[in-house]
Amino acid sequence: MTDAKSINIAILAMGGEGGGVLADWLVRVGENGGYLAQTTSVPGVSQRTGATIYYLELFPRSALRGDGKMPVLGLMPMPGNVDLVAASELMEAGRAIQRGLVTPDRTHLVASTHRVYSMTERTALGDGRVDADAIIGACRTAALKLTSFDMAQLAEVNKSVISAALLGAIAGSQALPFPREAYEAAIRSDGVGVNASLATFSAAFAAAQQPAGTETATQERPALAPRASGVAVPPGLGDEARTLVALGIRRAAEYQDEAYAQEYLERLAPFIGLTQSLGAAGQQLISELARQLALGMTYEDTVRVAELKIRRSRFERVHAEIGIEPGQVVEIVEFMHPRVEEVADAMPAAIGRRMLRNRHIRALLARLTSRGRMVRTTSLRGFLLLYCVASLKPFRRGSLRHDREMRFLDEWLDIVRRTAAIDVGLATGFARLRNLVKGYGDTCARGHDKYRAISAFMSDKLHQPSAAAQLRILIAAAGKDEDGTALRTEIGKFATLNDGNRTAANMPDQRALRTG
Repeated sequence: MTDAKSINIAILAMGGEGGGVLADWLVRVGENGGYLAQTTSVPGVSQRTGATIYYLELFPRSALRGDGKMPVLGLMPMPGNVDLVAASELMEAGRAIQRGLVTPDRTHLVASTHRVYSMTERTALGDGRVDADAIIGACRTAALKLTSFDMAQLAEVNKSVISAALLGAIAGSQALPFPREAYEAAIRSDGVGVNASLATFSAAFAAAQQPAGTETATQERPALAPRASGVAVPPGLGDEARTLVALGIRRAAEYQDEAYAQEYLERLAPFIGLTQSLGAAGQQLISELARQLALGMTYEDTVRVAELKIRRSRFERVHAEIGIEPGQVVEIVEFMHPRVEEVADAMPAAIGRRMLRNRHIRALLARLTSRGRMVRTTSLRGFLLLYCVASLKPFRRGSLRHDREMRFLDEWLDIVRRTAAIDVGLATGFARLRNLVKGYGDTCARGHDKYRAISAFMSDKLHQPSAAAQLRILIAAAGKDEDGTALRTEIGKFATLNDGNRTAANMPDQRALRTG
């Protein structure tokens, strides 16, 4: 046995991020620096259900005994036995901690703070995002030393990949006993994308030498001009509320026209005066109202979907994401399955209602739309088909869908207005309640069902001290599943509790009876 120890390195990276390239670079750095190097990899199930883990062990040649026997190096990282963990994304750093690869007595953790949301986060009915700042806090606690910043942004600015930024962070933080020149030599030995990789390496090297404790996963929202799309933002709003109102104006104008943006402000105006005297709580209410009203007025209908599918910016984004080369041909195929209700929603309100009431028309439309259609938006026929649907935008205000959405928004705003006079926290909760209604088709219908269920249950409880807390719990339960099982369970619990409280309140005082 020998007292010499290997340097154990684990790299957690998703597909396409160059984790294997980073491992190869570190092998070259180690071998050129007088170390034996061994690397293995354990692939994940897929890009977002499990990252590939690359594992390296570096053993100093100077510690060899000279009898020709070689050390036995490990094939996979073991909890509590890793010196350096490099994570290409913040969630991967959290997973490394969860696996026990990061320990406070030994491990230097190098992690990028940007987020690539997992499938569970993306498919959540509500806000399913994991608290990124909490993960960073866990990283600080779990690691002996933490080096973290947004390495993906550095790579993007320098038109390289995140593996070069991770290598620069490892070198700049002196996580390994090698000079900067050794890392740069490993990059040059590839002969591919050398200049971009070196530029990214240099930027990350400098960032890693900044004082610790400044890393964060949240970014300040950029300040917006007080005017957007020709419609003025009203005065008397706090910073966050003013930003959200400006975004709402811009969104409404882009969705329809400037007159629609003005209509957005007119619906919001009564609440601006109402909340100005309520301090911070009032600003929170108007901020949430501004956000939810903008989302509600820019609902997703067939016109909106068709318009987004054929935008030039969408084609450009797809080309950029797949790295299209000059001369290559790209085909984009959309799967569309409109229901009878979507067809009727696009019609003028009177015609749409008549279509839904007439069973013969419904049966005919059901047969015509029973099977989905594959539409190639990169073909002339497919593009023109969606272009014709998007051209109905000027007639949107007269459609059945618009009529229903505006009626719903008016009812929702009336509830918020009435509850604001009771409890501003409760009113903010009702403002958030609208967020259950989103999308189109079955998703939208389920959202309306949940909204109505919660509104009906809360209608006679607005004056209760616990009303705001109950509403928060019900909204959270509504986002847990699609069929509303969790929501029905919570409503049942509160109904039982309220019945018990009423029974207790109506029972006579037993001590008074005994005294009598």
